[in-house]
Amino acid sequence: MISDIDESQAPLLDHLLELRTRLLRCVYALAVAFAISFYFADEIFSLLARPLVHAFPPGQGKLIYTKLYEAFFVELKVSMFAAFFVSFPVIANQLWAFVAPGLYAREKKAFLPFLFATPVLFTAGASLAYFVVMPTAFKWFLGFEGDKGGLQLEALPGTGDYLSLVMQFILAFGISFLLPVLLMLLNRAGIVSRDQLVKARRYAIVVIFAIATVATPPDVVSQLMLAIPLLILFEGTLLLMRFTEKADADHRAKEEAEAAALAAGETPTLLP
Repeated sequence: MISDIDESQAPLLDHLLELRTRLLRCVYALAVAFAISFYFADEIFSLLARPLVHAFPPGQGKLIYTKLYEAFFVELKVSMFAAFFVSFPVIANQLWAFVAPGLYAREKKAFLPFLFATPVLFTAGASLAYFVVMPTAFKWFLGFEGDKGGLQLEALPGTGDYLSLVMQFILAFGISFLLPVLLMLLNRAGIVSRDQLVKARRYAIVVIFAIATVATPPDVVSQLMLAIPLLILFEGTLLLMRFTEKADADHRAKEEAEAAALAAGETPTLLP
């Protein structure tokens, strides 16, 4: 059982001290994760480079760096990128521990599903980008190699540029897949309703394709591979809203019936 809101009201200074403690724990977790990730930076980068390795013909893949310090900074970026994902459970737990005491029991129960759904949806989007989108996009990009007017066109991707592209793919798909969480939170907060979203469906489609255009590299394949799943998630969210709004309406009707029975001096019937 989730307890109701804390009855004690701590002074502002206590809240600030607790916030500082929580933030320090997040920084410590991130620093430890960064140190571990930096030790395994080569292995992590090899994992990130695997889609490109498979896109090249066997034994022909190559990454270059044109600045002497570029390879070192790539390792730093890889380590920080991995450290954020490794330390995210700790960071999320500390933020929840700070916010939860200020929520009512009903608000906690309503928010917890979104807390669990966020990493699941982000991982699903990142996995789609890593296992499907990036291999497909890289093979399409490498298809431009060959003889062009008597000149040999060869792909020599830079290490830093490739890492930026991979991070763009993973973050774009991971964050975009949080669309259901955003819409459901807006719906639960009473800001938007399912009927409003249904009426604005045509505008939502335009916005989704605009997001796919901005978030992915400028190729049609990547844009469609992001836009289509987002459209499916949008329609799935509308379907989920139908059930949640119906459940809320039934709950309100039960409360109104119990309130009317109490006002009439009758014993309310406990409905399931």
